[in-house]
Amino acid sequence: MDNLKNNLQMIKNDIKEALAQAGRKDDVLLVGVTKTFPVDVIEDSIEHDILDVGENKAQEFIGKYDIIKDRVNWHFIGHLQKNKVKYLVGKVKLIHSVDSIDLAKEISKRSEKIGIVQDILIEVNISGEESKFGITKDNIKDLLINISNFKGVRVRGLMTMAPNADDELLVRNVFKNLRLLKEDISHMNISNIYMDYLSMGMSQDYKLAILEGANIIRVGSLLYGKR
Repeated sequence: MDNLKNNLQMIKNDIKEALAQAGRKDDVLLVGVTKTFPVDVIEDSIEHDILDVGENKAQEFIGKYDIIKDRVNWHFIGHLQKNKVKYLVGKVKLIHSVDSIDLAKEISKRSEKIGIVQDILIEVNISGEESKFGITKDNIKDLLINISNFKGVRVRGLMTMAPNADDELLVRNVFKNLRLLKEDISHMNISNIYMDYLSMGMSQDYKLAILEGANIIRVGSLLYGKR
């Protein structure tokens, strides 16, 4: 618990410094990534007012949700298969990893069934790495125009993952390009498409992400320790 308290304070200080360096006056939402950690870690998070929690596997999420329920805002940040959508809709605040029309359609269908609108982010593979999920920059406009017709989802912004590299300029460029894409999309004025959130930056690069405009960061190991 002391470690969590100290780590959280360090991250909060980093966020404050990065916002000041970027000349920003807005806030950054810290999502504590609890994948593979036991439920006790989420209980500790709640005690430290970390009330936004991220999971990346549907089965693991369900096990934890059954215990924690709605005491936190759940974020689903991992690759999502269509057949797992039913486990998330109506339980998670934000799905960060929508990257296809079929997935968006399934989320919308499930949401309409229970009378809600599910907030989602579009995952974009800005770096072009074959190992990463996400739609390409070239295909995102068509995807958004299609999704805009779905009644059960609301696009709230974009998400990406930078390369795990020591080259700060390379990493910052990935984050910068997502921000520029967000600005371009905002100017398109597509109905039902909102560019409120940029979810980018993890334990190794969240400060760089904030400098380039991130307002959601996803931090696991630096907050909770090694898995």
